Amino acid sequence: MARDIGLSWMAAQCDAAEELPVAELDCLAEEGPVAATARIADRSVAAFGTEASLALWQDVRLLRDSPLSDEAIRTVWLGATDHIFDPVRDGVSARDWLGRLEEAWLTAARRTDPGLVLPTARPVRDEAGRRAVLGVIHTVGPRLAFEAERHAYPLPLTGLVPALEQVTGDVCPGLGYRLFLRALKSYCVPVGRETVDALASAGARFGLSPQYVQEELNLRL
Repeated sequence: MARDIGLSWMAAQCDAAEELPVAELDCLAEEGPVAATARIADRSVAAFGTEASLALWQDVRLLRDSPLSDEAIRTVWLGATDHIFDPVRDGVSARDWLGRLEEAWLTAARRTDPGLVLPTARPVRDEAGRRAVLGVIHTVGPRLAFEAERHAYPLPLTGLVPALEQVTGDVCPGLGYRLFLRALKSYCVPVGRETVDALASAGARFGLSPQYVQEELNLRL
């Protein structure tokens, strides 16, 4: 896999907000982050096609149905992107926001494929993948937590690493990995060769290429 997918793809889009289409930027300014991210969810279908963009629906549904608290869901989202896309700014809880993303994606997908039949979104039980991702999080997590908690911009964020561990352990190792990698890039956490190798090894379990893993990382080789 040479590109990002799912909710981590959306996070990357929002993290580079200045590169969003004008209509989405206008929507963000005029209607707020919930409406803007719903537009991005709609766009994912045109950008990738229904089958490829299905990863966004699956990520959203898995998190929405997960045992994670609303605050934990909000934390992993903010850790992967820009705080201007915080749904709480619109007075919307994280789960309700995910519901609106799902609705926007489904509307776009069924516009393209009226007979769309969705698979069942279930928590992924991949013990080897879970151990691999948690191992990398434990290695570089303290540095990520330090960077997230000390930043003035974006705003300081506490509880990021435990929330990412919850996603990895209780929801889906692949989603936990992608959001963790996105957070490392968003906070420009410095990573050395051993960490890069561990990230690449874990990413390979989910079909992610070493090139994709390293892209945008703050490499200290």
